[in-house]
Amino acid sequence: MAFNWLLPLRITQAVFTIIVLGLVAFVSNWWTSHWFATSPAEVNFLIFTSVWTILVLAYLIIAPWKVPVAANKYAILAVEALTMLFWFAGFIAIAVWLDNRVCFGTVCDSARAATAFAAFEWAVFVATMTLAAIHVWQTRNTSEKGAAPEMQVQNQA
Repeated sequence: MAFNWLLPLRITQAVFTIIVLGLVAFVSNWWTSHWFATSPAEVNFLIFTSVWTILVLAYLIIAPWKVPVAANKYAILAVEALTMLFWFAGFIAIAVWLDNRVCFGTVCDSARAATAFAAFEWAVFVATMTLAAIHVWQTRNTSEKGAAPEMQVQNQA
């Protein structure tokens, strides 16, 4: 039996999401408490993307496992692609935001770390989206509508 790479990728996605969420939440809190203004849109977007990813991971793990009818291969591909685009836009936006300012201290180190982890998160979503796209391509002329067996987290005996 071949090794299922999806579970380690999903765990990596969850860990990176929690790390990014913690880092950008710190940056947002620092910004609002020191400048008495709302945090930058770039930081807020990464907070949104992190929360979105937590919800997406819940769908991508639970739907194929418990509600197979909700695990349509096109829906999975669309959710993977959209989330990948969110991470790409998020890490690029915050990198440009950091490049356009003089930044030092713990808050800037946290923002830089969040940028790096967001870039890694994007790369992991590229991998899982590629797996979903390959499944859609391989089953394009069949009546199969569900998720690929290798895209399911649980082992099937």
